[in-house]
Amino acid sequence: MEPTRTCVGCRERAESSSLVRVIVRDAALEVDLNASAGRRGSWVHPTKQCVDTALTRKAFGRALKAEVTNTEALARFLSQ
Repeated sequence: MEPTRTCVGCRERAESSSLVRVIVRDAALEVDLNASAGRRGSWVHPTKQCVDTALTRKAFGRALKAEVTNTEALARFLSQ
């Protein structure tokens, strides 16, 4: 049985394989594709709608307990 996580955007629970783990490093969001970075992480569906909702609600900053000022890496990941 695969672990479930909660999307910080839509707040729905889903299997971790359908979500993307995001970490913060130097106030910049980074996608943790292997879900193995030794940092606090948050999970989000890889959709523009969920990411935009999370950014609007400032959910990444709260979930990661850090200030987030740069979201370019996450935007690049979504545009791929």
